[in-house]
Amino acid sequence: MDSYPPAGGPPPLITPPPIAPLPPLPRKRRGWMVAALILMVLLAISVFTNFVQLVSHALTFHRGFHALDAREVGPTLEECILENNHSHNKIAVIPVEGIITSQSMDDSGNTMVDVIKAELDSAQADDSVKAVILKVNSPGGEVMAADEINKAIVAFQSQGRNEPNDDPGGRRVKPVICSMGTLAASGGYYISAPCRWVVANELTLTGSIGVIMEGFNYRGLMDKVGVEPVVYKSGRFKDMLSPFRSTNEIPPEEHAMVQNLINDTYDKFKSVVEQGRASAHLLNQDQGRELAADWVKDADGRVLSGRQALDLGLVDELGDFDAAVDRAEKIAHITNANLVEYRQKYDISNFLSMLGESSRANVVKLDVGIDLPRLQAGCLYFLWQPPGD
Repeated sequence: MDSYPPAGGPPPLITPPPIAPLPPLPRKRRGWMVAALILMVLLAISVFTNFVQLVSHALTFHRGFHALDAREVGPTLEECILENNHSHNKIAVIPVEGIITSQSMDDSGNTMVDVIKAELDSAQADDSVKAVILKVNSPGGEVMAADEINKAIVAFQSQGRNEPNDDPGGRRVKPVICSMGTLAASGGYYISAPCRWVVANELTLTGSIGVIMEGFNYRGLMDKVGVEPVVYKSGRFKDMLSPFRSTNEIPPEEHAMVQNLINDTYDKFKSVVEQGRASAHLLNQDQGRELAADWVKDADGRVLSGRQALDLGLVDELGDFDAAVDRAEKIAHITNANLVEYRQKYDISNFLSMLGESSRANVVKLDVGIDLPRLQAGCLYFLWQPPGD
């Protein structure tokens, strides 16, 4: 007999189906948040830097409108201590390493010439700097770049205050002492010649006083593969130094013109040596070396050892970098000076420019242990090339 709930009674209880727990929500990745935070910090730093520059320029404008100085758009330098002797006096060390060139050294477009000029400006502006050591280790390089550095050193040593000292002109100047390293040849000597005092190691390779211009002639190869150049020119010598002409097509007048150009530049080199060494001898007197009367006979492009250069009067003393420091202190009448160096300062703008760099991203460089110069055809060089380059 079936049993039913009484009429009007409560409905039967129905057990609800079990509810499955919701699956855990996937954890949010926080990588994009970190990246966004870093970008916000970089943006804030960039905005702050631009604000500081804006305020600085506004103050400059209120002092009187003038064009921006070249150093304001040149390399930014910071002073680094090489040797701290707890002195109030400093000697600034300016290194010249590798090929002397006018090509850009960094993404900011600064060249070696720009950096050296900025370093000399910093040394001149700091009253604590009493002397400069030009630390040269270079085989030379471009004629124009070497000449600009030479003129910058001459201009640096011509500045000063009207105070009595051993300068016959009666000015307190900051001497530049050259310290030659392994190599200070050709253009490396060209920038050393105007220095107040030149120190070379007896094994230093220097000299190589001369000028070189070179190129390649492809015409023989082109004739072998059946390629003939077609040239349209406005004048007879418009295609001077062209690599596409046969050697018998080059007129002797062109050879003479190119050689005259070489000779003019070579004469400039010799005059720089004569003037630089004469000015130094006038100040150094018997303490230094006078240029030998027959030094030109060895100015035929040959390299010289430090001892040979001393015999010719091209250098004043044999020694190492420490000897150059001692000599700088003697000439500047100081002792135990701090040694400082000016190095380029990189800020957030340099970092951001590297992030946007794309043209060099796919460049692969092979380090073979030597730095081979890249000579451009038709350019003049004060450069010594070791055999095999």
